[in-house]
Amino acid sequence: MLGGSSVRRYSGRVIDDFLEYLTGSWNALPLVEMIVFLAATGVLSVLILVDDDGFLFLLDHANLAFHEAGHPLYGILGSTMALYGGTLGQLTFPVVVTLSGVLRRLPVMVGVGIVWAGQNLINVARYMADARAQELPLVGGGEHDWANIFSRWNVLARDLEIARVTTAAGWTLILLGTAFVIWRWWTSVAQD
Repeated sequence: MLGGSSVRRYSGRVIDDFLEYLTGSWNALPLVEMIVFLAATGVLSVLILVDDDGFLFLLDHANLAFHEAGHPLYGILGSTMALYGGTLGQLTFPVVVTLSGVLRRLPVMVGVGIVWAGQNLINVARYMADARAQELPLVGGGEHDWANIFSRWNVLARDLEIARVTTAAGWTLILLGTAFVIWRWWTSVAQD
């Protein structure tokens, strides 16, 4: 059995190995790919900021499909996971894209996954903020996931506060994904 210091040493080694992997050799990132990524991320960010209802037609329909698929998929693990499964399903696919990009050492793929996860968190935050008001139209008129979750956690009265923190986390991910792509481009330029 591992003691506390052994766990810290092991987890420190895992983190060190991961950081070494991140800073190691990656596929080259041409300037044009970085510019396209930055332009797309910029357009997405502007759309998020100016969209009245917070629903970006094409992207959020895909996110909604992943959300709805997440309920029965995670529901295999029980009714509590079925409730959380919508949001987990919505976030699973961007995480898979990110990890796939890391494993394949494709910086733009990593950036897209991170930015997509951030956009999803902003979308989830809108759902969270609606927990008490319940004004958002729900697919099939079902129960409100976040009203149920926040009620279970006894924080329903703090839905707007939690949504603000989640929105900030989403924007942070968008910035981190963007910074990662710029950093990988800069690193590939410096190596040439």
